[in-house]
Amino acid sequence: MKPFIKSIVLENDKLLIIDQRFLPHEEKIIELKDERDVFEAISTLAVRGAPAIGITAAYGVYISLLKNKNLDKTQFKQKAIDIIQYLKKSRPTAYDLFYALYRMEKIIEGEKNVSDWLLDLKKEALKIHNEDLERSERISINGLNVIPYGAKILTHCNTGGLATGGNGTALSIVFKAFQEKRDIFVYVDETRPLLQGARLTAWELLRVGVPCKLICDSMAAYLMAKGWIDLVLVGADRIALNGDFANKIGTYSLAVLAHYHGIPFYTVAPYSTFDFNIDNGDSIPIEERNPSEVKRFGNCVTAPESVDAYNPAFDVTPHRLLTGIITEAGIIYPPFKENILALNREKENGFN
Repeated sequence: MKPFIKSIVLENDKLLIIDQRFLPHEEKIIELKDERDVFEAISTLAVRGAPAIGITAAYGVYISLLKNKNLDKTQFKQKAIDIIQYLKKSRPTAYDLFYALYRMEKIIEGEKNVSDWLLDLKKEALKIHNEDLERSERISINGLNVIPYGAKILTHCNTGGLATGGNGTALSIVFKAFQEKRDIFVYVDETRPLLQGARLTAWELLRVGVPCKLICDSMAAYLMAKGWIDLVLVGADRIALNGDFANKIGTYSLAVLAHYHGIPFYTVAPYSTFDFNIDNGDSIPIEERNPSEVKRFGNCVTAPESVDAYNPAFDVTPHRLLTGIITEAGIIYPPFKENILALNREKENGFN
């Protein structure tokens, strides 16, 4: 299944992205010219979604170092290290960022000439992008196994082509089910405070033609109680060894509601989102964003300017509320820690 959207492109050594801050009103393409542009794009959510952040950061290392190709080997290597460390600070929660930058960092180990380093950095960034595209397709195929005919699916935030190198994580399954004529219907959480569901997911679904309806975040429980939701599909920004995972704020609430109503609840993510260095969700760093985002609805101020606000970008859903984790290698069911470790062993033994 070809990508419906190309949100990140390296073209003639120019890094181009769809600036998601302008959607759904304008499909604006911008060029990121160096590490400062990449840092700003990631931190301001011009590009967002864990896999897309990782891909953009990898390309960002390459295009930034391309401008430093006249440095000697020692200077070039130090510049590469500095750029990578700088980009690691752009957002703290999405593990794909660190996964991609770690791979770029490995390229500059050892001794090579600058031109060879640049060639290898470009190859690695392209490989990271292409791997994500392939994983998206495998995820969609595996996810079909949980989608019954006529399924009514609830989504949260945005997990489609805008968030990845392919057709998405959770939304790739939706697109595949639609393509396979499963007669699905999608309820789209608006996803306050930045409306990634309303602005981005609804835009993607309408672009493809998937039947959908936008709802306020606070309506989910009512729809579940009415029997209008058959399963919940969400993404993930970082998954711990025991299956606890961080995702867009509001995900934990949906997991509790789905558990209460007996509705299957799946998170969908590639291997690059698993952090095998942390045991549980307590160790996942949670980004806190500007409180002003909570006091606005789009560009409209909706609260007194003097009121204080709290704005964590993510929450952590405990693994005990999960039905399963849908990955490119298959669906991980409990016991999560045992089966997540098995996924890691499979990767180390050559699974891509």
